[in-house]
Amino acid sequence: MFLSDRSKYALNPIEEEDALAEKLAASGKKIIKLNRGDPPVYFPTPPYILNAYIEALKEGKTTYTNATGVGNLKDAIRTRYKRMYRMSLKDEDIIVTQGVSEALMFLNSSLINEGDSAILFKPYYPLYLPLLNLYGGKEILERYDEGDAWNVHIDGLAGTLKTLRTEKKLDRVKYILITNPNNPTGTVLKREVLEELVSLANEYGIFLVSDEIYDEIVYNGAKFTSVGEIAKGVPHMILNGASKDYDATGFRLGYALVPGEDEKSILLKSKFADFARVRLSANLPAQYAFTEGMVNTEGHANAISAMVREIESRVNYATALLKENPYLEVVRPNGAFYLFPKVDMKSLRFKTDKELVDRLLMEEGVQLTRGSGFGAQSHVRIVSLPPQNILEDAIGKLNAFCRKNASRRRR
Repeated sequence: MFLSDRSKYALNPIEEEDALAEKLAASGKKIIKLNRGDPPVYFPTPPYILNAYIEALKEGKTTYTNATGVGNLKDAIRTRYKRMYRMSLKDEDIIVTQGVSEALMFLNSSLINEGDSAILFKPYYPLYLPLLNLYGGKEILERYDEGDAWNVHIDGLAGTLKTLRTEKKLDRVKYILITNPNNPTGTVLKREVLEELVSLANEYGIFLVSDEIYDEIVYNGAKFTSVGEIAKGVPHMILNGASKDYDATGFRLGYALVPGEDEKSILLKSKFADFARVRLSANLPAQYAFTEGMVNTEGHANAISAMVREIESRVNYATALLKENPYLEVVRPNGAFYLFPKVDMKSLRFKTDKELVDRLLMEEGVQLTRGSGFGAQSHVRIVSLPPQNILEDAIGKLNAFCRKNASRRRR
């Protein structure tokens, strides 16, 4: 066989319909793309960030640089976390990566041997799974509870950990990974849920990883709590970056924070630095632009508050439209910019959520993402970044499509 066995894991459900959508668009069909969470498409990256990028280019900042990140950016990250979450970070606690995706690659490269496992919660961000499987890891799937506004199902996790310890399998579990605020559900986890999660990670000695890439995109009265505010003394890592809060997905800049001084944390941040050196360095001019995004606190406060107000309005508007559809059940999000409705498949003429998504794209020109790609059958993910008129058009087509394809007993 020419291709490796591991290459089968190179899949991204979010983009799997792109080729078909491009083909349909080329034939003249109007396509409304609600499949990718890409804020700059609708909220242009702030000018002060773009200008800093241009100035970095003019100043010749186009070379290799420190593999773990330039000092200016690390200082800005350190200041941000002190100001927002009362965390104290040292230089070696911060590793700048080429997006959170690379940080996840570093995580699995550093920790996973063939047959090791990690605990993920479904629905999960689709790239968590292949980036674990690529390194020989196996997933242990716990769940967010849809009936509890998509909060972590703590009792289920506690039972699984107890069983793993009884069966002497706990030492092969390398980490627990959560997303907060959540993609695809838009949940902002309650502080008490996080406290229980940290307590379990501490009790069972499992490294805790929190992907907090949407930590400032919170609304509807919700309050975000970083794991770093709670997990003091418990080995943990925080993942974040430029893509969402700083509205710069194309910069491909992220970072991993490992604030602990325990043995696991020291080993992991040292190995992250080694992997960073293997790939040489991250985008240098983008690092200076990202730095400006963080240090220009007034500019950022204005930009993020305006963006979040508009996202809140669009998400709530889209939620109201979806509630008009008797074949969908939707939990209103409080963070990020996604909706993740459950589809009453038994009342529609589709066998799977993928069939629904495929036909909706081909017949109505609306591109969503299948929920099964996030580990949740019979759901779809809808990106609610576009203006209200686009959302109204797209969701109107989705609602009409469901009515048209209803089974007889629901007509």
